[in-house]
Amino acid sequence: MVTEQEVDAIGQTLVDPKQPLQARFRALFTLRGLGGPGAIAWISQAFGDDSALLKHELAYCLGQMQDARAIPVLVDVLQDTRQEPMVRHEAGEALGAIGDPEVLEILKQYSSDPVIEVAETCQLAVRRLEWLQQHGGEPAAGPYLSVDPAPPAEERDVGRLREALLDESRPLFERYRAMFALRNAGGEEAALALAEGLHCGSALFRHEVGYVLGQLQHEAAVPQLAAALARCAENPMVRHECAEALGAIARPACLAALQAHADDPERVVRESCEVALDMYKHETGRAFQYADGLEQLRGAPS
Repeated sequence: MVTEQEVDAIGQTLVDPKQPLQARFRALFTLRGLGGPGAIAWISQAFGDDSALLKHELAYCLGQMQDARAIPVLVDVLQDTRQEPMVRHEAGEALGAIGDPEVLEILKQYSSDPVIEVAETCQLAVRRLEWLQQHGGEPAAGPYLSVDPAPPAEERDVGRLREALLDESRPLFERYRAMFALRNAGGEEAALALAEGLHCGSALFRHEVGYVLGQLQHEAAVPQLAAALARCAENPMVRHECAEALGAIARPACLAALQAHADDPERVVRESCEVALDMYKHETGRAFQYADGLEQLRGAPS
């Protein structure tokens, strides 16, 4: 049983800018796992931080929790043009993830936002909510526990899914459906097909490819992810997802790529490498739980 005092202690770590970023991330993912109004309140409080990476992750976690009590703060973040595009985008995606049709109108309104990443995200979220209404609820649970911005395509052939993923004439929602079906298919052929997506489409599309490759954790994608991280002209949102994917895959080549960009001039990339190196340490270590806020608090060995 988790006490209110424990939730508050973990929340204090999350909102304290003096804490190392990796400790704040672990606190955030602990709160995400605990859920409830206390966790939502602490996560919401951290949107005043100056780290775009952290704020983006706050929105992601609120969406994954699928708790309608997070809708008001996510709407505020989406509407706040002072927030960085990657933070507003993630708030729009989170509203789609929660799956409540009450946000359809606001998402439609921001589907023509001048910031292209925000507009495309809201268009996808509208399509997801419409799909949920047409199909009577969430898609069947797949091998991953994430709430995705589009349900996986029903097609199972990796070659045909690759074609759909890379076809820039298709609607973005269809290409996302192919992306998640490739992730679910798994294996080297699917990983290499996904990695090709790092060279096409919008920044939003490429960033989602990076995220999905991090979930898949297949070593075949490491060279493409490392190359995307190294492309200084690439959108920082894409480079950040590639860094986090490399941390999750956690092979020696990933470590070299992350260390090479640990002092990157782009803050969101630099911070992503910091968090990814912590994830690498977790993936290659003996600790069972990445979201170890409770264990740290209770003094258990992690």
